[in-house]
Amino acid sequence: MATKCGICFLVGAGPGDPGLLTLRGRDVLSRAEVVVYDHLVNRELLGFAPESAELVYAGKKSGDHTMPQEEINRLLVDKTAEGKNVVRLKGGDPFVFARGAEECLALAEAGLRFQIIPGVSSAIAGPAYAGIPVTQRSVNSVLTVFSGHQDPADPAAAKFYAAIGAAEGTKILLMGVEHLRGIAERMISGGAPRETPAAAIRWATRGDQQTVSGTLGDIADRVREEGMLPPAVVVFGDVVKLSEKLAWTAARPLFGRRIVVTRSRAQSGKLSNALRDLGADVYELPLIRREPPPDLREFAELVQDAHGYEWIVFTSANGVDSFFEIFYKLYDDAREIGGVKFAAVGAATAQRIKEHHFHVDLVAENFHAESLVETFRKQADVENVKMLVIRPEEASGALAAGLAKMGAIVDEGFAYRTVAEPEDRTRARERLETEGADLAVFTSSSTVRNFFALKLPLPSGLKFASIGPVTTKTLKECGARPAVEAARHDIPGLVEAITDYFAR
Repeated sequence: MATKCGICFLVGAGPGDPGLLTLRGRDVLSRAEVVVYDHLVNRELLGFAPESAELVYAGKKSGDHTMPQEEINRLLVDKTAEGKNVVRLKGGDPFVFARGAEECLALAEAGLRFQIIPGVSSAIAGPAYAGIPVTQRSVNSVLTVFSGHQDPADPAAAKFYAAIGAAEGTKILLMGVEHLRGIAERMISGGAPRETPAAAIRWATRGDQQTVSGTLGDIADRVREEGMLPPAVVVFGDVVKLSEKLAWTAARPLFGRRIVVTRSRAQSGKLSNALRDLGADVYELPLIRREPPPDLREFAELVQDAHGYEWIVFTSANGVDSFFEIFYKLYDDAREIGGVKFAAVGAATAQRIKEHHFHVDLVAENFHAESLVETFRKQADVENVKMLVIRPEEASGALAAGLAKMGAIVDEGFAYRTVAEPEDRTRARERLETEGADLAVFTSSSTVRNFFALKLPLPSGLKFASIGPVTTKTLKECGARPAVEAARHDIPGLVEAITDYFAR
């Protein structure tokens, strides 16, 4: 017997851009115990689900149904009846030419709870990302959205498509690429002018979006010539001409570039979002994760006695997080840290200290640990000064040794350890093998080592980007020479270097 009342959330995942998932959708996904997802769902969204969540692929594409609809309905009913929080993640919107209604009916007939969380439909978002407004006051005020599943050779379907052609306004065709030629012919027979502007948009809103323009009379030929395959949205109407002035996605500097981000999942968001904002098709391949140090008690004792040091030195933002997670478990008043000064390796580490409302007294000039020793040599006397260096277990002890050589009394606290990420929940490794990439981005030596330890068959032409000289050195040790190295060794500097590289 179920110990709690289950519920199934039907969530519209949007058309592809992970940023188009609604806040409500992300919220329920973050609490899911079971996620049942479709072929058209961007698998990056699975990263929002808890690590403990059961992920079930129920993808359906033309000629390949992993799970029949009846089986999906039964799965949702069974999992919800077990008392689980179930998220049914569907591409676009659950009720726009999807089968969300059937799934809800199955849940309702079983007497189970469900909620609908609408999503952004590709019928609207696809044209928008191609610079095509589906309505425009001076052009049209009618919008028709229709499905192209029916074979236009069927008399009933032929009549239906002819009626669509006779209608006024913009027409949006979903799931109709395979029947596009016949559908266009039937629309023309219904009275639609052959010269009606048309555009087909594949993988709408993603970084690899493809747009083919033409007219109702020749769009099928143009789609065939470009080798465009499903999934695609096709727009018919005078609004298509507005894309000549309003097209914006292709103008972004990284549009069409496929980039792999190899940071830990917890840290990848800032870098991934910055690259997506510039138009890149980004997918995350997390290779490392942060875990507590082997001797957490010893580290906690150092944190407890932090007020006894004159300097606390952080080598990473993760170290800052680990330190203050324990500090605020031990103390409820920030003043308990005393009059200690803070030093940081890198701007990101310094920023994380500031987020805890502490002033940063010293920052390494060149964003690496050895540079901080030289910065201390120039700016501070550390003779007989008690210092606590917070670092990951596997990092070099060069910083502490350098400070000790200058006369400092140094203790080291191992705040965390970096381990290989064993899971590939978003199946990014599979995507790298099947779809390839233009660039793989590395922000630490550990991500480099773990990447090459996977021994993946690397796609032809794959280049590498490094955040700085230490990471570059590790790449070279692994037999790879980076095409990009950031001059400023932080995330903004890395994004700038990548943008400049592709501009050249």
